[in-house]
Amino acid sequence: MILSDKTIREYMKQGRLSVEPIDDVQIQPGSVDLRLGDHFLKMEHQEGVMLQLSQKPRYEDIITEEIIISPHSYILATTREYVKLPDNVAAFVQGRSSLGRMGVFLQNSGWVDPGFEGEITFGLFNANNVPVKLTSGVRICQLVFAQLDQTAQRPYRGKYQGQRNATGSRVSLDADLKPDNLE
Repeated sequence: MILSDKTIREYMKQGRLSVEPIDDVQIQPGSVDLRLGDHFLKMEHQEGVMLQLSQKPRYEDIITEEIIISPHSYILATTREYVKLPDNVAAFVQGRSSLGRMGVFLQNSGWVDPGFEGEITFGLFNANNVPVKLTSGVRICQLVFAQLDQTAQRPYRGKYQGQRNATGSRVSLDADLKPDNLE
């Protein structure tokens, strides 16, 4: 079941769900709009280097109120809001169609597990042939909340729990990428 605006407000009032800071205008009929933060990560260019899942990638750290995304490039960004989901509610992260119609696509963060808390990190891809300028505070994506049929037996408590700012990939921490598991 997708939560309605009425249920979202009730859950927030009861403290069962938290999105902070929030203005009432961000609550839509079946979702909550989230705003672009001011922290970004751009993959460092390293000549002759190939990304490997077992190694931690290197990023350039950018803090700014305005970001220009070059044509056909990708950056990691974060929401201004800190989200806390109960153990029986998950969320879908959807890019705003108004931005998609301009060739700016939200990537990489389509699902938020029950029990997650933190700012949402997502990728932004500029599919245009021209640069795109975005300003911190603009509504960038929306969360659609889904009630689970029951509380999760193992709610999220993973490697991104409590994240603040844009957070780079931590896939190198995955147990199945450890050398003893690759045989």
